[in-house]
Amino acid sequence: MIEGFLLGIIVTCSLVAAAYFFRFWRKTQDRLFLCFSLAFLIECINRTGFLALDEPQGGSTIAYSIRLVSYLLILAAIALKTGAPKR
Repeated sequence: MIEGFLLGIIVTCSLVAAAYFFRFWRKTQDRLFLCFSLAFLIECINRTGFLALDEPQGGSTIAYSIRLVSYLLILAAIALKTGAPKR
């Protein structure tokens, strides 16, 4: 019971973070903010999927693979941002 409540909090926070970064992307058109927004949106969807599992803390390979994609998206965005030449 408490796991579902805590997952709901994480889903809500991930959705708020996605909206926050999306707003910055719309103002600046910087790909870093767009990638962060997409990563948090993927995390929100992933955590919502955890609610469908019998054991949310156990997880599954698919759920953790999706989380890995989200983290790799963040790392790629940072690498592209820091590696881009200054104009």
